Amino acid sequence: MAKSPKTPKTKRIGILTAGGDSPGLNAAIRGVGKTCLNYYGMEIIGFRDGFRGLVENHRLPLDRSTLAGILTVGGTILGTSRDKPHRMVIDGQTQDMTATIVKNYDKWGLDAIVCLGGGGTQKNALRLHQAGLNVITLPKTIDNDVAMTDATFGFATAMDIATETIDRLHSTAHSHHRIIVAEIMGHRAGWLTLGSGIAGGADVILIPEIAYDVEKIADAIKLRSKHGTNFSIVAVAEGAMSREDSRALLAAEKKLERAKNLPEKKAAKNEIANVELRHQGNTMRLAHQLEELTQLESRVTILGYVQRGGTPSAADRLLATRLGSACGDLIHEGVFGVMVAARGDGTEPVPLEKVAGKRKAVPVDHAWVETARRVGTSLGD
Repeated sequence: MAKSPKTPKTKRIGILTAGGDSPGLNAAIRGVGKTCLNYYGMEIIGFRDGFRGLVENHRLPLDRSTLAGILTVGGTILGTSRDKPHRMVIDGQTQDMTATIVKNYDKWGLDAIVCLGGGGTQKNALRLHQAGLNVITLPKTIDNDVAMTDATFGFATAMDIATETIDRLHSTAHSHHRIIVAEIMGHRAGWLTLGSGIAGGADVILIPEIAYDVEKIADAIKLRSKHGTNFSIVAVAEGAMSREDSRALLAAEKKLERAKNLPEKKAAKNEIANVELRHQGNTMRLAHQLEELTQLESRVTILGYVQRGGTPSAADRLLATRLGSACGDLIHEGVFGVMVAARGDGTEPVPLEKVAGKRKAVPVDHAWVETARRVGTSLGD
């Protein structure tokens, strides 16, 4: 009797969301899930609370009913955390849980694990890939600073929110003849502040990539007053620094690079920590300085987590769905160890080695920077 043909094993895919929450995470989960389930006949398992879910076996089967209705929902149905596989706190102690993750990956018969996250997630995913797992990542962050991709999902929504806030601040600033300083998220990259500042018509935009001189900011505001406009909107990124702080930080970082022994490294790290400590409360300090220099009343608005919450924009839903669908295609093709990058209207798999540990900062000659200068926006330099 002839043997019946062997039925191919159904692929089982794990998926998790790590790092900070971001608009579009659920849309991306849906994009991956529906493509894998409906188009390729795979099985999907969600792991809760980032990489910790892989360690502690906290799972959520993702079927058609689970994926229904989540496209427009903010946050992530899987939950998230900033846990790192190689430095995870378990029972009060920091441990390397990579081996446990590998064991659980095999235990649940996974053929691949999809990690949705920002820069830190790309590094953690690379470590798991190097440990022998089939890994694919999707770029998520409102900061838009993940390397090697045109855009990250979450950014467009956050920029819309920040822009609307700046729009609303104009009326108050104009009515009360004030300077309003709006602090926008972005520790190391100024994409969000720059984009929303231009779109919202901010008079001053301060980003981490361009160190500012508070005297020059005050001069720009006083010039507006001289021309009859006695209010100003200052959009400032969390990580924007004065020239003095920027020079001090750069010098300390260079010391750390040159350090040859432990005492030298410790001293350089202490200098970096001191600069960062001094930078805390920088937005409030900047507002006070501008008030003194311009004699205009200043107020501060800190947007905070409102930028990360709520319904994702149409642009982010589209991007997240496109990247998620392309991820399903790559799994089917057996392409792993890559991030699914946005390239124009398409996508491109980029090796994680080219992404991990890198950051996409705003080039000082970027078109957006030049546009801001052309329309008379002060960048503080």
